[in-house]
Amino acid sequence: MSFDLRRAEPSHAGALTRVIAGLTGLFVVLAILVAAGWDPLQSLDDNVGDAAYDFSQSRPGLVDFLDVVAVIFSNLWCGIALAAGAAYALYRRERQVALWIAVSGIAAIGGNALLKLIFRRDRPVYDNSLHEIGGFSFPSGHSAGSAMFFTIAVLMAIVITGRGWRRRIMIAALVLLGLGVGASRIFLGVHYLSDVVAGLSFGIAVTLGLWLLLVTDATRLPHELAVLTGSGRKRVAVILNPSKIADVEEFKERVRTVATRDGWSEPLWFETTIEDPGYGQALAALEAEVDLILAAGGDGTVRAVCEEVARTGVAVGILPHGTGNLLARNLGIPLNTRDALDVAFSGQDRAIDLGTYKTDSGTDTCFLVMAGLGMDAMIMNGVDDQLKEKVGWLAYFVSGVKAARYPAMKVQISVDDGEFQKFKARTVVVGNVGFLQGGIPLLPDAQIDDGLLDVVVIAPKRFIGWFAILVRVLGRGRRTNEQLGRLKGRKVVIRAEKPMPMQLDGDPVGEGLEITAEVQPGVLLVRVPVALAPAEF
Repeated sequence: MSFDLRRAEPSHAGALTRVIAGLTGLFVVLAILVAAGWDPLQSLDDNVGDAAYDFSQSRPGLVDFLDVVAVIFSNLWCGIALAAGAAYALYRRERQVALWIAVSGIAAIGGNALLKLIFRRDRPVYDNSLHEIGGFSFPSGHSAGSAMFFTIAVLMAIVITGRGWRRRIMIAALVLLGLGVGASRIFLGVHYLSDVVAGLSFGIAVTLGLWLLLVTDATRLPHELAVLTGSGRKRVAVILNPSKIADVEEFKERVRTVATRDGWSEPLWFETTIEDPGYGQALAALEAEVDLILAAGGDGTVRAVCEEVARTGVAVGILPHGTGNLLARNLGIPLNTRDALDVAFSGQDRAIDLGTYKTDSGTDTCFLVMAGLGMDAMIMNGVDDQLKEKVGWLAYFVSGVKAARYPAMKVQISVDDGEFQKFKARTVVVGNVGFLQGGIPLLPDAQIDDGLLDVVVIAPKRFIGWFAILVRVLGRGRRTNEQLGRLKGRKVVIRAEKPMPMQLDGDPVGEGLEITAEVQPGVLLVRVPVALAPAEF
């Protein structure tokens, strides 16, 4: 997970400042009314408090649950959680974010305690107290602390995750939890409604204010040189696979909106066909002398475009619309179209390696992600297209279970023209990247720009042996043995004793006896998220 502080920038300038001003104003009004002992406010507090108390008193199980909530969101445990969050930010070299978390905790919790001493408001009194607690009532400390904690959690969710329904669900859940902690204080009979509202307002306003003060100046927009490409005329072409895009016209409008925003010209549009998955379209875009080519489709479309554009000095922006999207995942490119467009138009160019792929059956092409033979190719062959449309990449898992009994075959592998080594393998994978869907580190040492290819040879002796291999893969184990071997080099030749199914970047490419894969270092420019330098205090 990477921090992109630009994601937390509101779409409307000054929106965050207005929110802070509104919350501050609400707190000030409540503080004045409480200090003045304004009767209508006290009457409202009493009525709401009595109704909540009556509801909780007849439900001892609810009271027990609210007691647990009170402990979990006490200052002690909030402080521990904040310390963990600050430590994680430091680990990710986001020192200003770590400072913001620490200062927010001190300001919200310490500031709230100071305010209690200033206003010295007594807590609600009931004949049969539901929860024993001392101190003063205004503003609610639990409410201020939870507001601060969940505001931090919401902002961290925004800067770490891309746009989409998952982020919206996460933010909605965090907001509801924060409000729920505040409401729990009323139902326990230890705070008035105005105490809780003031605590929530204070905690959110302080945390957002410190974000503006300590973090927003660290947004670190890319240097203008990072986003210059080609002639600088900002001409862009979009090569899209219409079978992968639900609404082509809506997609085009999205691209136009971001292109216009970032100063690019009206895009040139090219659609792939069954006969031509992207090669001819990429050539036409290059002949039009564009400065940037966007590839919108699955790994097959992206591979075709990149193969044609390699060595031209024109950058490729990737807009993932496939099931696997392995190249995008390994480069940190968001799978959400809106975020991917931001990267394509405002990211930076990264030179990556391209793999060449030749077989004895006549295939001569390139690959960006992984190539292989054996069981992994059987998985690609066995994927149910209808199931893939419904559950996405999980369909590969279902096919994998079916293919797990693929028999071991004798293969010979030569690295960098060295002597052939003999293996008995169920599958052999040559990778330009390291991670599969779900973040599975099949080739943990693979780097897309290291000028090398990584090889994994997998040969469990029995079906149960797959579990031991899975544990080693997930644990990123580098030790090799007869069941899982690893190799690395610039050129890899694989020979099988008899024809085996083969795959290229997830697409089946028939059967063959021999594969020759070579790396072409740094021949392709791809737009990736801007590498944010560590912030300085």
